Amino acid sequence: MLELPDEPALIPYFTAGYPSVESVPRAIEAFEAGGADVIEVGLPFSEPIADGPTIQNAVTRALENGMSPDVYFEKVGEADVDVPLVCMTYYNLIMQRGVEEFVRDCKNVGIEGIIVPDLPVDESDALHAACEKHGVSLIFIVAPTTTDERLERIMERVSGFVYVQARLGTTGAREDVSGATYDVLERLHGYDVPKAVGFGVSEREHAREIIRGGADGVVAGSVFVERMEDGVEGIEEKTRELKQGALKGVEEAE
Repeated sequence: MLELPDEPALIPYFTAGYPSVESVPRAIEAFEAGGADVIEVGLPFSEPIADGPTIQNAVTRALENGMSPDVYFEKVGEADVDVPLVCMTYYNLIMQRGVEEFVRDCKNVGIEGIIVPDLPVDESDALHAACEKHGVSLIFIVAPTTTDERLERIMERVSGFVYVQARLGTTGAREDVSGATYDVLERLHGYDVPKAVGFGVSEREHAREIIRGGADGVVAGSVFVERMEDGVEGIEEKTRELKQGALKGVEEAE
């Protein structure tokens, strides 16, 4: 099962297959070199309802480049890294491959967690059982609008970390940290599971504020996808920048 480190975790996301299929292992390795603690590797789906324009564009390009579940597992498996990986995808692809096979394939290439934005906790029995069987964490998203009843059910099943959606809407870089972030973190305060905040994180100061506000980790995606248009060279530097912000935040919180 996935475990976050004791220090604030930086969890970068990128879309596998963008800007090219061949870039997948190099991108994973660049994130690790920059100090990422967990790397979220998106498996493209044609209808990415949780994602904003930046990632939607990357998904379209990745599919045009020939990215598929078979290619995804092949390329992820080529990466030579020690940090855990997380797969972010949509449930249609998991069902098409077969729940059991999909989770087993994840485990075989070093993927230790799965995030499925369009899978309600009430319909997660099959995937939860397969994840438990293969030792893969099933990570749920908690939004500002998540009801108390649904939150309780999520917390009964979540493992690895809970993904805190910092604001309503889709993913995408923003200029500030939403006040809803702190409201959701306050609601989660009594639960003994790491909390990682995403949606809108793009700057060092964002990471610092989020960790200072009580989060255990920071998830950033669109800011990295934007940089990957020019290749993977720039993502190591940005990873290091956000990681430093997260570490600064925990210093200020102590």
